[in-house]
Amino acid sequence: MRTLLIAGLVLFSAACSVTDKRPALHDFAVPPSAADQQGRASVSVNAPTWLWDNRIRYRLLFAQSSQVRFYGLDRWIAAPPELFEHLLNVSGKAQNYNLIIRLQDFEQQFDAPDRARVLLRFVAEAYSGNDKIATQAFYLQQPTKTPDAAGAISGFTDLAQQAGTRIQHWLMGVH
Repeated sequence: MRTLLIAGLVLFSAACSVTDKRPALHDFAVPPSAADQQGRASVSVNAPTWLWDNRIRYRLLFAQSSQVRFYGLDRWIAAPPELFEHLLNVSGKAQNYNLIIRLQDFEQQFDAPDRARVLLRFVAEAYSGNDKIATQAFYLQQPTKTPDAAGAISGFTDLAQQAGTRIQHWLMGVH
């Protein structure tokens, strides 16, 4: 009887630890203060109100495509515009320009239950002093490795890095 009681307590304890899930916080794997920012160009990211939320968004295009959903146990450590701004500022890819980024889309989309992609859409404006010298629209997307929160997090981290590189290449051609 005692062995049965101990086995029952162990199983109950294991079940409680499995169901006691707390939200995990994620970022783009950029250190909070990667480099000295003095003297560098700055990046400012603006976004619609609905993107200023730290929940990870997804949409089921194959069923109720107008409904935005959120993962329950995974969240960004900050809103996507803040994470994107931080990444671009510490990367130094703005070169000698000040940038205003207008973030338009940042979500995971499911084409089927087993097939998802992440997308990032924004417009970048480059300034030299107070003069706007160039504007460029960017649209990036890629399939996720897995159709879940982990796939979304990994995909967005990759897309944010790609966006920095594409901005850098674009700015090399701006005169």
